Amino acid sequence: MNQSVADTHFDVVKDNRMLVNITSLSRKSETTRPYETHGIAHGNAELKQEEIAQPKKDALLRHFVESVPAAFAILDTEMRYLAVSQRFLADHLISENDLIGRSHYDIFQETPLSWREFHKRGLAGETIRHEDPLSLSGGGADVVRWDIKPWFEAGKIGGIFIFSEIVNNNANNEKELQLAAMVFHGCGEAMMITDAGNRIVAVNPAFERITGYQNKDVIGQNPSLLNSDRHDSAYYRAIGQAIHGTGRWQGECWNRRQNGEIFSVSATVSTLFNSDGSVHRRVAIFSDITHKKEAEKLIWQQANLDSLTGLPNRRLFREHLSQEIRIARQADLPLALMFLDLDGFKYVNDTLGHDVGDILLVEAANRLQACVRKTDHVARLGGDEFTVIVSNLPDSASVERIARNILKKLSEPFILGNEVAYVSASIGITLCPNDAAEIEELLKNADQAMYAAKQQGRNRLCFFTQSMQEAAQVKRRLVNDLRDAIERNEFQLVYQPIVELATGIVRKAEVLIRWNHPSRGPISPAEFIPVAEETGMIHEIGEWVFREAADQALQWKNLHHPEFKVSINMSPVQFRRPDRDGAAWADYLDAIGLPGKNIVIEITEGLLLDASPEVTSQLLAFREKGITIALDDFGTGYSSLSYLKKFSIDYLKIDQSFVRSLAQDNDDMVLCEAIIVMAHKLGIKVIAEGVETEKQRSLLTTSGCDYAQGYFFSEPVFADKFDAYIETRTHVGEHIFYI
Repeated sequence: MNQSVADTHFDVVKDNRMLVNITSLSRKSETTRPYETHGIAHGNAELKQEEIAQPKKDALLRHFVESVPAAFAILDTEMRYLAVSQRFLADHLISENDLIGRSHYDIFQETPLSWREFHKRGLAGETIRHEDPLSLSGGGADVVRWDIKPWFEAGKIGGIFIFSEIVNNNANNEKELQLAAMVFHGCGEAMMITDAGNRIVAVNPAFERITGYQNKDVIGQNPSLLNSDRHDSAYYRAIGQAIHGTGRWQGECWNRRQNGEIFSVSATVSTLFNSDGSVHRRVAIFSDITHKKEAEKLIWQQANLDSLTGLPNRRLFREHLSQEIRIARQADLPLALMFLDLDGFKYVNDTLGHDVGDILLVEAANRLQACVRKTDHVARLGGDEFTVIVSNLPDSASVERIARNILKKLSEPFILGNEVAYVSASIGITLCPNDAAEIEELLKNADQAMYAAKQQGRNRLCFFTQSMQEAAQVKRRLVNDLRDAIERNEFQLVYQPIVELATGIVRKAEVLIRWNHPSRGPISPAEFIPVAEETGMIHEIGEWVFREAADQALQWKNLHHPEFKVSINMSPVQFRRPDRDGAAWADYLDAIGLPGKNIVIEITEGLLLDASPEVTSQLLAFREKGITIALDDFGTGYSSLSYLKKFSIDYLKIDQSFVRSLAQDNDDMVLCEAIIVMAHKLGIKVIAEGVETEKQRSLLTTSGCDYAQGYFFSEPVFADKFDAYIETRTHVGEHIFYI
């Protein structure tokens, strides 16, 4: 078929829509139709029929259609697809093989314009522009803008379809785009958009504010410019794998601002894909959570770390211990738990001050950490108590070596500013699972072993043993029974006479407590008093003893002598609660009408050494009330002679350990004489304890000792027996009364 190609031109119109406007594609023919078979040319060039062979024209036509950047299709008179552009195939997610030669109605469920309407308007040579919903056979719906140019073949109309754009099915698309732009620029969270090559193509103002980078600094750059040294390469590799695998990642990470400052972000990365599944854009949205992370860190530290030393506190220690117990079970390797208590720390704290004591605790914590492995856990439970968890032990000798090294390091001098202090440690050790496998049992075991180390002389270690467990069980039963002893009237008071050596007159007595247990029988004060002090029950027991003894002193004052005195032992623990003891006692004396001079409070040398404000004020309060003070067991402890005058001590009681072996010219005799002379020089009376023989009594009398008590005169007796003893006692050397 001979063809002549008329003038042809096409235009590219605005808004990025490629519209090919064919004003004339015609050939001379024998018919009178307006148009016949068309050829397509580029620009306004004219080509004569005889100059271009048909195959070349067909190739040129195909090349043009495929390369045009618009969605472009040519359909024949039967609405079959003859040629399409690559853009058309991409927009409709269809391949050329599935389209060419097939009818338009086989591919699309709807057509934007009925063929009848197109035929009618096409006969008039009208180029049609139309928008309609278009549904693809594979599903989905879009609004398509069509530019359709008719062409004619053998009396039938074919069409050149130009899909100038595919518009999302939303009438407010432009408004939505505007809204999206407003969100992008006004969002308080940083937004960063990258292309398929992971190059930054856009950032919003929040990104600039949070990171310090300006738009011009980052466009075209890789987002890795924000990376900090808080994460290793494996961390970033894992993020990349998540994004490439799922198209999305969400989490927290540390970034670096332009000024080098590290900050924490909560980020989400999402991927936008092209229709062929390739990456179009990636969008990262993140917010600065540095203050939140710092607040969380502070809260965690306050909940888990000791504020002074920075070591794990009791809560985190228990968490570590629980974790290590589980690991020990799985690995079948024992662990050791150490309890440490600093010997002599209280003296440092009281004499040098709490600030210096705090410095010592920090240094002790540092020394402890230096003595253990990185896998071990050191914690401070409070005060001067520390714990060490030693895991993966091949044998018990390993933990013993660590413990002995700790003892050595902690016994070295502590340089505390201008002061030098010396302390030591008592360490209790228990093994898991040998001794116990549960947290509470391990804690009890280590605590018991630590106290055993103290009782053995301090500055030593002690492993937990089964005998300790048995002793602990006895102690627990004793504590439970002790709580009910007062209500059940199981306590009794006995009184031991204190004899004036020069005359043999008895005008003093020391009150002593006895516990007659309903099933165990008599229990020694040496056994239950320490337990009462440890549990705090000494306050209740001491209150009962004082009231009973004061009542008895009132009777003996009225019956025997106005100056009759009853001595009451007061535990150092009781001085820590003056509201329940000292002040209450003074009120009770007033209530019953007993002068303070009829009561003697016996204290130990250790209490004077611990001359805290509470102790000092209470001793002075006793003095103001007229109550006299006796220093018990003198010579066996550590004290300064200045305390004797500072607290106006009235009586020194020579400990029975000096009296027991008393003989002429021996060391004990020399010590007793020295104590007596010193006390008298200070205006203090002397009472000798534990006198059991006439020889002892005679030597003490000759040395000028003022008073004595012991089995030579009488053992402690009940109040009624004490009355009988006084009535029958006329002078020293007469028969000794026993109950």
